[in-house]
Amino acid sequence: MSQFDEVIQRQQTNSVKWDLTAEIFGRSDVLPMWVADMDFKAPPEVLEALNKRIGHGVFGYSSISDKTKNAVMEWSKKRNGWSFEKEAILFSPGVVTALSLAIQTYSAPGEKILLQSPVYTPFFDMVKRNGRIAVNSQLILQNGRYEIDFDDLDEKMGNPDVKLMLLCNPHNPGGRSWKREELIKIGQLAQKHDVLIVSDEIHSDMMLFGNKHVPFASISKEFSDLSITCFAPSKTFNLAGLQASIMVIENDSLRRRMDETLHRLGFFTLNALGSIAMETAYRFGGEWLTELTSYLEKNINYAMKYIQDEIPGIKAIKPDASYLLWLDCRDLHLDDKEIKRLLLHKGKVALEEGTKYGPGGEGFVRLNAGCPLETLKDGLSRIKTAFHRDPER
Repeated sequence: MSQFDEVIQRQQTNSVKWDLTAEIFGRSDVLPMWVADMDFKAPPEVLEALNKRIGHGVFGYSSISDKTKNAVMEWSKKRNGWSFEKEAILFSPGVVTALSLAIQTYSAPGEKILLQSPVYTPFFDMVKRNGRIAVNSQLILQNGRYEIDFDDLDEKMGNPDVKLMLLCNPHNPGGRSWKREELIKIGQLAQKHDVLIVSDEIHSDMMLFGNKHVPFASISKEFSDLSITCFAPSKTFNLAGLQASIMVIENDSLRRRMDETLHRLGFFTLNALGSIAMETAYRFGGEWLTELTSYLEKNINYAMKYIQDEIPGIKAIKPDASYLLWLDCRDLHLDDKEIKRLLLHKGKVALEEGTKYGPGGEGFVRLNAGCPLETLKDGLSRIKTAFHRDPER
């Protein structure tokens, strides 16, 4: 039995995923498989380090030690072959916060931010809430994989009001890990049009089925000089509630501007427990992550086969990374409201609506497979029930 087979009751822990179902979905009896956190305990080394720190009992002001920064650097070099100096590292409470900070720092109200939909909902949200205008270069779904329309991307980047691009790599919700040659094309267009790349790489540690992650900034100094890379241990080790993430900015001028924004907003350090969890996970979590990755691959293979065999009308897109499955429901010939209604009220399962991810998300839903197999089987059975059509009488 794997450690990830344990079913942990998360109700009454202030869990967004489990305790807010009535508030978000209108009923409390649904199985939540929507938001992107896993139903697994963090690595035991992390739990031990947190317990030791809590046992100390004093929680005064804390700083981020060089040991934490070194752990980040060593993890990046070992996992992805990407080396950078300690001075390039800045911190934020989360990657979404980092995206907002980048928008505030490197663009002005009314300017345009380039996105590639369907994409993680906060990309659109942070652009709008910061008074900028989203420009979309929609991805193309071909043979079950998303591809970039580079002619369209070139045209959109050529708009002089487009100041930066939010890149999602690996892509959420489609699961694509962009290949080196694709990233090179993006970087060349960014150089051509003087567009800054803000690369969200939060899912990059959970590469599946032999795929390899290529950090955008690792490709060349020229690309590093025009980019900000955002990542965190939160998805990888299920630590989102501790709110600790990383920004790597190797360009001195860009980093100084970001540092000024952080200080202007009164942000100086990380939560003491978040910093400890980050350092410990990156130092000692490798073996745990290897076991997790294997478990997620089995979950995803099981889900894809079940959907293919048992739920006609739905196609699952196999991800290159992470634990999210993007389900194409268009062959059901139902509108998005009816898909949601059937899932919630007939199947009693809560998934993410595809329309939240912008143009191209219509007719899709997102399923979180980062859970014990027993929970996944329950969820898939509920999806089958939702779309089962009784024989005509």
